[in-house]
Amino acid sequence: MAGALVEQDRDPTKEFLEARRQAYVTVFAGERGKLVREDLARFCRADESTFHPDARMEGILQGRREVWIRISKHLNLSPDEMEDYFNPQGASTNG
Repeated sequence: MAGALVEQDRDPTKEFLEARRQAYVTVFAGERGKLVREDLARFCRADESTFHPDARMEGILQGRREVWIRISKHLNLSPDEMEDYFNPQGASTNG
């Protein structure tokens, strides 16, 4: 009976987001993961403006930065923060 209660309390959205977060943590762990994160931070302009006089190039730079933000969120947010950030209105977990 207790097992049934535990099963009912499980939130599939939280489980999905936590599994995805764990995958990111695993991929970016260790010394090699650190090297990749540092490289991506530079390439994606993690800590600098994406402004560029050419609007097309600025769009490209913003896209790179969006990828960095997604990686960073997966590595640094708690499970509850993940749900609030990636699923704010209880939408589908396809994102």
